Amino acid sequence: MAAQSPNESAGPVVLAISGMTCGGCAGAVGRALSQVPGVAEARVDLAKGLATVTGTARAEDLVRAVEAAGFAGGLA
Repeated sequence: MAAQSPNESAGPVVLAISGMTCGGCAGAVGRALSQVPGVAEARVDLAKGLATVTGTARAEDLVRAVEAAGFAGGLA
């Protein structure tokens, strides 16, 4: 198996987010995730309570960003 380069995407990370009640909440989660180094794209689905993140950011850093924004999150 080939080693992954630092700029290569590791595949999407899906997070279950709780505490989002409106579009503003979803926007806040998306902005928090987008600010994590290594995030190429962050998509938040309010109805499903999920965030899908692509890039090279570590899952632990993504969860911390969600929690810092005032929401609970973990791997889905």
